[in-house]
Amino acid sequence: MTDPVSISFHATDIDAIAAAEGTIAVLIGEEGKLDQAARRVNRLTKGALARLVESEGWGKKKPGEGAVLDWPAGVAAERIVAIHLPRGASVTEARKAGATLAKSLGKAGTLVLAGNARRVADVALGTALMAYDFDAQRTKKADPKGEVRIMTKAPEEAEAAARPLLAAAEGVFFTRDLVNEPANVLTTEEFARRLTEMESLGLKVEVLEEADMEKLGMNALLAVGMASVMPSKVVVMQWNGGGDEAPLALVGKGVVFDTGGISLKPAAGMEDMTMDMGGAGVVSGVMRTLALRKAKANVVGLVGLVENTIAGNAQRPGDVVHSMKGDTIEVINTDAEGRLVLCDVMWYAQDRFKPAGMIDLATLTGAMIIALGHENAGVFSNDDAFCGKLLKAAEAEGEGVWRLPMGQAYDDQLKSRIADMKNVGGRPAGSITAAQFLKRFVKDETPWCHIDIAGVALKTSESATAPKGATGWGVLALDRLVKDGYEG
Repeated sequence: MTDPVSISFHATDIDAIAAAEGTIAVLIGEEGKLDQAARRVNRLTKGALARLVESEGWGKKKPGEGAVLDWPAGVAAERIVAIHLPRGASVTEARKAGATLAKSLGKAGTLVLAGNARRVADVALGTALMAYDFDAQRTKKADPKGEVRIMTKAPEEAEAAARPLLAAAEGVFFTRDLVNEPANVLTTEEFARRLTEMESLGLKVEVLEEADMEKLGMNALLAVGMASVMPSKVVVMQWNGGGDEAPLALVGKGVVFDTGGISLKPAAGMEDMTMDMGGAGVVSGVMRTLALRKAKANVVGLVGLVENTIAGNAQRPGDVVHSMKGDTIEVINTDAEGRLVLCDVMWYAQDRFKPAGMIDLATLTGAMIIALGHENAGVFSNDDAFCGKLLKAAEAEGEGVWRLPMGQAYDDQLKSRIADMKNVGGRPAGSITAAQFLKRFVKDETPWCHIDIAGVALKTSESATAPKGATGWGVLALDRLVKDGYEG
């Protein structure tokens, strides 16, 4: 797994500034006011820092943005990074400041002069998240980044606040690694192996094999993967950190590669279908985070791992499959396979664990990208209060979400002539009819949210705290949901 950069917290020592190598970062508040440590930097550099923050360009800097002084005189450091961070900065602005800092990290390490700035823990998280670099498949590895040492007025307090956030950063990294891996590396077996390894963190992990799923009647899921040489699997991860209360259930779509099956996808862009297990990746990252920070809650994560490919025994358009629930499904399009995976795992999760609430995540529909682009995930729900908590958690973590409608008219699009339902409802409202399909597998007593992350799981350009590639979207929001709604 890609390791986050090492970050530590220390009391401010202005006498150590001159000899610090690598990078010196200075957090500067409103109106360019310099604190004690910043004044020492300014004196050592013969006023260079003051000239920078008094410049016209600095006046245009937004919170979280910065400027770099290369090879400054008077200090051993190779560069000084000045970052605008007002005392009343928001969580998002503080994390953006950390992301700005991350772009200047080097092998020789970084000294951050935070003084009495607030939200230092969020600066640390932003630094960790943006410093991610996936090089597992490169022969030439990225240069290691030296330790980030943050000097602050209250180091113990900052470290305590940062500890759970940096655990979440490791969960995000785990998710990003899974989503970035090529399909010939991250097979269903390798995915299950990596999840089983998390037993060392205190998770209880079990793997359902194809024979187990056949006994349970998970024929919708099994039909998706039956043409692949890779065996389909369901991995169940339990974190029991609470009392006797029913768990929150997280369910993830784990299609390790999606050709579309007989309803074959176009060749252009098919290489990105290595990310079609993004929902399972997020669930896995959340479970890792909860274990690392020893969350005082009960959460179960379930992921359905399959490969959707082509062979003589591949599922065909027109086939009818029987779900674990007992409903029959007419397969109109074999590229609408994620919902067939999810419906069986969702039913199993409810049948076995009787969850207090259930959230499924999936890179489910291209229509979601058309609707919301790459800025927001789409959310659908049968419970306003439950959905409200999820939306609030996502907003608090700066992860964009937007709730979309559901209703009987959309559900009617799924009517089949020969079975209980079709797996697609046509082009109109494709993301909504997909959600309506999943809702048929949600029991009346189960509060439920479906999150379509098709547009946010993988990006071709960097975002606020992620380089281009896999984002790990959802780990922070779901961790926050557990923290605020399920921990005593």
